[in-house]
Amino acid sequence: MKRILIYFLFIITLISCGSSSKKKAIISSPKNKTALKTKPDKDSDSQKINSIVDYAKTFNGTRYKFGGTTKKGMDCSGLVYTSFKKENIILPRTSKTMATQGAAISLKKVTVGDLLFFKTNKRKNVISHVGLVIETKGSIKFIHSSTSKGVIVSSLDETYWNKCFALARRIL
Repeated sequence: MKRILIYFLFIITLISCGSSSKKKAIISSPKNKTALKTKPDKDSDSQKINSIVDYAKTFNGTRYKFGGTTKKGMDCSGLVYTSFKKENIILPRTSKTMATQGAAISLKKVTVGDLLFFKTNKRKNVISHVGLVIETKGSIKFIHSSTSKGVIVSSLDETYWNKCFALARRIL
């Protein structure tokens, strides 16, 4: 009996150590719920981006709620997570982990639908905030959920956001 228990614990340990690699953004489809995106389709991506941005805008004015993903309350990563999920693109749930997804891009190449990441904690040098680019004409505008004002649109020209900006990434 003791050997069986030890064997069982050994198997459990092996299984739990399965995959420790970074998770990739997953695009679900009705036929294959965990199919990784392989071929870019610009028209399809453009439609998805517009849908994601339009959906994110429906949350404008929603109050801030830590961990929130609904109209009752939303945090910054919840807004991005929920907006992408509408198009069956599953991103990690935190801004810090989201910042590992997609392709890093320069600020000069940012377009609508890209993600902006910020380091807002002066004491910690880590990604702590995310916003979704909704406009690039003139200045870069992004929708996000702030702790004080809830879901709002801000500009990267604002001093605070400009100083906190860390990186931009493209998912689609």
